[in-house]
Amino acid sequence: MAQAGPYAGVTGSEAAIERAMNEAGGILRLAPAWVPRAFCTPGRRIRLHQDDYFPLGKERGGIDERWLASAVRADNGPLTDPFEGLSLVLDPEGGVIPLDEFIAHAKGDAIGGLWDSHGLWPMYSKFFDNEFPLPFHIHHRDEHAALVGKPGKPEAYYFPPQMNNHGGRFPYTFFGLHPEVTKDELREKLAAFLAGGDNRITELSKAYRITPGTGWDVPAGVLHAPASMCTYEPQSACDVFAMTESWSNNREVPDELLWKDVPEDRVGDLDFILELVDWERNVDPEFWSHRFTPPVETVESRTGSPEFVESWITYRSPAFSAKELTVAPGGTVRVADRDAHGLIAVAGQGLLNGLPVAAISSIRYGQLSSDEFFITSAAAEAGVTVTNTSTTDDLVLLKHFGPGNRQLDAERAELGF
Repeated sequence: MAQAGPYAGVTGSEAAIERAMNEAGGILRLAPAWVPRAFCTPGRRIRLHQDDYFPLGKERGGIDERWLASAVRADNGPLTDPFEGLSLVLDPEGGVIPLDEFIAHAKGDAIGGLWDSHGLWPMYSKFFDNEFPLPFHIHHRDEHAALVGKPGKPEAYYFPPQMNNHGGRFPYTFFGLHPEVTKDELREKLAAFLAGGDNRITELSKAYRITPGTGWDVPAGVLHAPASMCTYEPQSACDVFAMTESWSNNREVPDELLWKDVPEDRVGDLDFILELVDWERNVDPEFWSHRFTPPVETVESRTGSPEFVESWITYRSPAFSAKELTVAPGGTVRVADRDAHGLIAVAGQGLLNGLPVAAISSIRYGQLSSDEFFITSAAAEAGVTVTNTSTTDDLVLLKHFGPGNRQLDAERAELGF
């Protein structure tokens, strides 16, 4: 059997897939999917053991991302492990099953109607954990990403209070452009990228101070430089971008990251980079009102049950959504979700339909956990009972969904978004 990063026994056998599907009624336990970035410095908040943030050698950089419910593989340079970024389902008899292969076999039983409409699981989430902010960059819209054989990449941010004991070096995110900025001014900054040194492109943008427990919607085509916060990021299932800031965190950004996802016949053409920019959204004078996403309680949660609080934390994008569920000590709730989703515990311990779930405090690279799961369509339709087994601590779960969430669609009008 193949090896996937630190995990042995990769299998896609029908028997293993059926064992995993039947073991807990369609609730799949996932192995942690750690992703290094050569151009980042880990913020050390994603709960890896302090000695394990650089397990792959200096060429790969430090681990500052954990991908969640991912059926897509990381595009992370020539040394990328073939399974990097991919979630792995635990086989009850040992070994791991790539999530993309699991879904391709289980189809609608795994992801419901998304199999018919997309033929794959079209989103994933991640924890991004960098000590410094990322360089100012942009993700392609569908029409530009298609030129390099990829989908576009909208994304969203939420900042879990449980994973932000510090804000890093710069807890502010640059979003968009000042309304007065012209395309000629932006093009000058892009031209300065190629000249070397600092192109000072964030002079054209505005930085927003980040508040834990809130979030932002970031459509494809919006320029941004994410804060040095530990960020939960639901997003479309791809890894497409163009870096537009030439100097960040006391280091130069290589030219190849500007041209990473540019068609060969347009490499060197700054007009193509300008085409990536959704101008109306970037210069929107009401950007904060249109993109900021404070949590909004679900309709069911507003009944006032003392046992739980559930809020929508990502709700502006048609491509995905996310919720935060908090169950009080000793409490039990039968969740009304009907759609397949990924789930990660960030605080506490308890049970999912009797299956142990527990947030981690510190874990070694390659060690398994009980904090992350994929709730298949079959399990979601049947309903998942969540119990907090602690007498003192809240159980807090983050849940990430694909497009067309039926509960969100039903509640939009009543909740006002």
